[in-house]
Amino acid sequence: MSVGSSGTGSDSGRSGTGGPTASGVELIGLIAASIRRERERSGLSMAELARRAGIAKSTLSQLESGAGNPSVETLWALGAALNVPFSRLVDPPRPAVRVIRAGEGPVTHSERADYAATVLSSCPPNARRDIYRIEAQPGETRASDPHMPGTVEHVMIGAGRALAGPTEEPVELGPGDYVSYPGDAPHVFRALAPDTLAVIVMEHI
Repeated sequence: MSVGSSGTGSDSGRSGTGGPTASGVELIGLIAASIRRERERSGLSMAELARRAGIAKSTLSQLESGAGNPSVETLWALGAALNVPFSRLVDPPRPAVRVIRAGEGPVTHSERADYAATVLSSCPPNARRDIYRIEAQPGETRASDPHMPGTVEHVMIGAGRALAGPTEEPVELGPGDYVSYPGDAPHVFRALAPDTLAVIVMEHI
């Protein structure tokens, strides 16, 4: 799935092909600048970053030029390769007081049509946590590779039902249920009911 789009699309480089909305175009420009900034900060060449993230160099080149349309999987892979939180690639600067209504905020979609993550709050200076709103539909289990060392994920279900937790021992959750687990080990999330809503807090220890 593409950034800021309800269309579908995928390719071997993990980049979506659906057309972005106007707000999606803005977000793609932000992501392009963020990837380029973090790559240069880390001293990595484009070829080396692409290799570490497991994507094609041509895909990375498109993303940095603002011509690509990245999926959430691509962005997670780049964040891990750059050793930065996912949110640092997608969250724009914000005022001191910020309200995000349902359906608003920077959204990234899965390569499938059953998972969308909205960044509600990224790590401000001297803090080490990101907050996401997840909207998911029943479908295949979404497997996540380990995040940055020391990451802990906290998940609370607002509506629907889901399986979440370590790959080998996920926990079934309903409305109001909460689970925390190591985010630096393989883990999964799968919606078990239509229109499942969850809040995920990623704590970077």
